[in-house]
Amino acid sequence: MNKQQMAEILAKYTFSSFDNFEFSPFGSGLIHGTYLIESENSKYILQEFNNAVFQFPERISHNQRLVRSQGNETFLPFQLPLPLVNSANKLITTVNGRLFRLFNFVSGQTIEEISELNQAYLAAQAYGIFAEWGKNVDATQLQDSIPDFHRLDLRFARLQEVANEKQSLSADEKDVLDFYLSQKELISAYKKLQAVLPPRLTHNDTKINNLIFSQDLQKVEALIDLDTLMSGYLMYDFGDLVRTVACSVAETSRKWEKIHLEIPVFKQLLLGYWEGVKSLASKEEAESLVLGGEVMTCIMGLRFFTDHLQGNVYYKVEYPEQNFHRAKNQMLLLQSLQTNKAELEKIWRTVTQL
Repeated sequence: MNKQQMAEILAKYTFSSFDNFEFSPFGSGLIHGTYLIESENSKYILQEFNNAVFQFPERISHNQRLVRSQGNETFLPFQLPLPLVNSANKLITTVNGRLFRLFNFVSGQTIEEISELNQAYLAAQAYGIFAEWGKNVDATQLQDSIPDFHRLDLRFARLQEVANEKQSLSADEKDVLDFYLSQKELISAYKKLQAVLPPRLTHNDTKINNLIFSQDLQKVEALIDLDTLMSGYLMYDFGDLVRTVACSVAETSRKWEKIHLEIPVFKQLLLGYWEGVKSLASKEEAESLVLGGEVMTCIMGLRFFTDHLQGNVYYKVEYPEQNFHRAKNQMLLLQSLQTNKAELEKIWRTVTQL
């Protein structure tokens, strides 16, 4: 990207002249190309939209417009940086066949993992506050930007289908496959919840690096990466927090003996998330939270293993067996979640007082 190309893109935004600006690559995101724009006394983030990953950009724009029109951002204690509209009143700008979006810059820092328990609490509280704030958004009007993204039952069925087509598996692969295929009780519990849980506005990708913290890490300044805003269940957002924040190691780790659930982190996540949603959550939603970690961990394990069997067609890998190793990693975390379920339910009762 050269300056002339950048100027052609910025010319589509008429709220600022952008006569004098500087730009530089920004961040380490893997999906969208991202640039920091500095113009006079203002800073912006420009993203090149990756429609190979997100194949329905118009659905994403629809959801973001709906959230902005039906939700009052002034009631949030942090920023929700949605795309700025261009001169054609669109959230996505097309230049030479490429798609771009412009955002206000939010000062602060992102983290990949917590360094103290309070960060887990603050992260979960922010996502919980967002869920409660989103109660005024009509979830039935939200469109699926990624169809069936968190449908555990469909991910399970897909693994069964792909596994049936494989002629031979190693002993290690068969052990992992057998574990995932043994999760029918979890699938059944999930389907029962589907029948009673109300649809909510959910973020659907609640990793801790999708929050911008203050420089001292004592406050959440913004909730970002809003392309996965969709209709979902509270257990999806809480469960993905558990999966990504309360695991002892990253999902790429191959230190099998070190993979387990960090129960003190789980407790802080539940304390924070419940603080946000306690006035919103129905009895069934509250009860679903404990199962959320199992649901989201199983989903990711199923997706990783299915992709491995298909030859790594979706997730990028650094070596051929990486998706298999990711699936094994998630299997061990799911085993830890299920082994400690009685303790987690005890923590849930203490926190929720239900």
